[in-house]
Amino acid sequence: MKKTLAIGRWAGAAVLAGSLVAAGSSMGFVSAATNSSNPPLVVGQENVSTYNFNPFVAAPDFGTLGLIYQPLIYFDTVSGKEYPMLGTSMHWSKGNTVLTVPLRHGVTWSNGQKFTSADVVYTYDLIKKYPAADLNGLWQQLKSVTAKGPYEVSFTFKAPDVPFATYVLGEPIVSKSAWGPGDPSKSIGKNPVGTGPYTLKAFNSQYIDFVANDKYWGGVPQVPEVKDMQYNGNDPANLAMAKGQVDWIGAFIPGIQQTFINKDPKYNHYWFPAVAPNMLYTNLKDPLLKNLAVRKAISMAINRQQLYMEGEYGYEPVASPTGLVLPNQNSWLDPHLTAAQKSFTYSPTQAMKILENAGFKKNSQGIFTSPSGKPLSFSLQVVAGWTDWDTDCQLIQQELKAIGIQVNVEALPYNTYIANISGPKKSYQLAMSYTIAGPGPYYVFQNMLNSKGSWNIEQLNNPHIDSLLNSFARTTNTKMQHNIMDSIESYMVQQIPSIPLIYGVSWYEYRDSNYVGWPSAKNPYITPDPTGSGYADTVTLMHLKPRK
Repeated sequence: MKKTLAIGRWAGAAVLAGSLVAAGSSMGFVSAATNSSNPPLVVGQENVSTYNFNPFVAAPDFGTLGLIYQPLIYFDTVSGKEYPMLGTSMHWSKGNTVLTVPLRHGVTWSNGQKFTSADVVYTYDLIKKYPAADLNGLWQQLKSVTAKGPYEVSFTFKAPDVPFATYVLGEPIVSKSAWGPGDPSKSIGKNPVGTGPYTLKAFNSQYIDFVANDKYWGGVPQVPEVKDMQYNGNDPANLAMAKGQVDWIGAFIPGIQQTFINKDPKYNHYWFPAVAPNMLYTNLKDPLLKNLAVRKAISMAINRQQLYMEGEYGYEPVASPTGLVLPNQNSWLDPHLTAAQKSFTYSPTQAMKILENAGFKKNSQGIFTSPSGKPLSFSLQVVAGWTDWDTDCQLIQQELKAIGIQVNVEALPYNTYIANISGPKKSYQLAMSYTIAGPGPYYVFQNMLNSKGSWNIEQLNNPHIDSLLNSFARTTNTKMQHNIMDSIESYMVQQIPSIPLIYGVSWYEYRDSNYVGWPSAKNPYITPDPTGSGYADTVTLMHLKPRK
């Protein structure tokens, strides 16, 4: 079984430092009349949908976000690009507490009604009235949302928080006239009315069928029909993809060259871009793990190349010591770092010397003990059944044993694992887990390193790092932002609050026998996984055109 990377619902890419592309942008979409004779595009999903196209629930059916409902602006994780949708640009004022967004003219809902600022204000007021529908806690940061005429909206924040605007602008907008009464989080959206490039044609237990929206503001899609096929698990979905029955899937496929590419090398392709680092978290409340020498030794004793090639099947490469996602975030890499600081050193011999120089000595069992006599013996928690991570942890156990650190791998049910590492007690010593990513490097660091971060499971409490992150959030000055990120990267490299291992990736396979224009390593214009952000799916579909 392969886990799904947790990257946040509205994960995007670039830091919001100013206005975006100009009004009227078509986002690079293919703009030509559709031909209904073009074949349907088939998407494979490794789950069964529930007939719920409600954008205010955590896991709506495929197509709800993007194909049907759209946000004001989408910020992409992999490409670093901003895609204006119902909004056309943005600008800050009043000390970065007011965010103003001009809206796109000429947009109609799929029922023919005109889209205006009234729909936008209605959407945000709706989730304010019913907090269960406010999935990203927008109203914890917002003070008000007001219309400035029919085609402009202003968001007033309680305090400056520039990066949080990506979540605010990523909220799906619904129609004031078409949306029903009551708590939106409890609605069953069976008759969705959206502004996206597709409308719902049919739903059944085998597939969801979407057809091109001829009223779409971005031009009628050249893919006239999208069929989302439902598969109960990895194996049947992967088999259908290998047989050429599916055009697009986001799947973990063991031995992908033999089982997929070689079946039809002309048309079968894959690309697994990195989206966030996976970490070996160290509980800093543990007196031994709080010791920097211990963390340095653990990091130096891990053969990450072996994790990449054996545990991760050669799919998820070695992460950066800085915590950045490279090459996506190369522009944020601190130029002052040395070559040695930009990559990991694997040296069991040096790892043992670090411990010896810090006063640790091996006991009769060959385990290092602290000057006070405490052995370096830790539990390492991981989810049972996440086969690649389970293998990674077994490899780490062997590598640390070789230098004199004892590790007991605990493969736990997911709910127990999450409760242990993220609950109030933080009942773990070491754990392999993901990071909570988003638009640019700030989001991983804010969630992981801020003392109030949502994924600060190592329990770091460093006032200087908190101050840096808070300063970053308050400014739109790009030079200042880069200086702050340089300082945080230096801290990551020198202090190793937790230990980067390998990257989590966007799983993505596709066939271009019918349509071309797919995102790829040579043309990385969007996050490609169809099971990720639906907003990215829309961008992909609008770039596709029939193979001639």
